[in-house]
Amino acid sequence: MIPAPLKNIVDRLTVAWHERAIALKAISFAMVGVVNTLIDLGVFWTTVNFLQWSLVPANVFAWLVAVSFSYAMNSFTTFGPESGRVLRWRDYGTFVASGVAGMIASTVTLVLLSYVLPVLAAKLISILVSFVVNFSLSHFVVFRKR
Repeated sequence: MIPAPLKNIVDRLTVAWHERAIALKAISFAMVGVVNTLIDLGVFWTTVNFLQWSLVPANVFAWLVAVSFSYAMNSFTTFGPESGRVLRWRDYGTFVASGVAGMIASTVTLVLLSYVLPVLAAKLISILVSFVVNFSLSHFVVFRKR
């Protein structure tokens, strides 16, 4: 017996897969993610090398700038129909929380797999896990159809 909330998610995934909308959204989400990663790296590099910030504040600030960009771009592109292409503080907070969930999943995966795989392989898999968590939460929680 599948719990009702899980069955609802499975049913929605099935419909989305048959409509192929989920594949296109995943590609769009990944493209925004590539730009997001470059922004994160650029802000981090600038704050550390030019502003002389220490690593932790620089990393947190870079992540906040990047996740803010990612929220805006995904609101207007990937999940434009669901969001109405409108930025909302509540959705932003939920998006940031989903990003934290992705970061936690990625970190746990990296640490656990580093015991049995080379670190680079563990890191690549952890990036994939983070993508799956972030995309799933964005699709089914943050930008779900109202």
